[in-house]
Amino acid sequence: MTITYSYGQNLYVNTTNRCDMHCDFCLRQNGDGVGEADSLWLAREPSKEEIWADIQRRDLTAFRELVFCGYGEPTYRLHDILWVCDRVRESSDIAIRMDTNGHGNLIWGEDVTPLFAGRFDTVSISLNARDKETYDRRCAPEYENSYEAMLDFARRVKEQVPRVILSVVDCIGPEEIEDCRRICAELGVEYRVRVYGT
Repeated sequence: MTITYSYGQNLYVNTTNRCDMHCDFCLRQNGDGVGEADSLWLAREPSKEEIWADIQRRDLTAFRELVFCGYGEPTYRLHDILWVCDRVRESSDIAIRMDTNGHGNLIWGEDVTPLFAGRFDTVSISLNARDKETYDRRCAPEYENSYEAMLDFARRVKEQVPRVILSVVDCIGPEEIEDCRRICAELGVEYRVRVYGT
């Protein structure tokens, strides 16, 4: 079972395969692994203690960031991840990031963004589309009003962490890429165009 895996200069943490989205371009639709991980499919979700033990086996000074991402939506495991973040903060000054679809408040039925304060240096949110209709078609979210909830999550978490990034994949086309850039400017967050497949 792969819990941590390196990719580029970062150490990634794979906590769950659960996700409330079914995005056309998701890496897990096209393969089993990323970076040094042959497979990120979990037979079961690791406990918070197992996650922490796996991180402790790594030399965190060798990495630029510790990233909670993996082959699922990490906010399903939010409270366990927060516990792990607290252990990391006690022993390391590595930067901590979460890559999320921004549905944490929908998943938990409350505003969880205050819990991010002091634990995460960066939150990267998948914007994926310029409007609700495109988002629903491209990502097939399980929750209603997921697009609006994602944007609201970005606004709220921006008040809690130093850096918030909204991202899109480059395969959506130049016109939509520019529309999404304007959305990020209005929200006052960073914008990243990811190369499809990475």
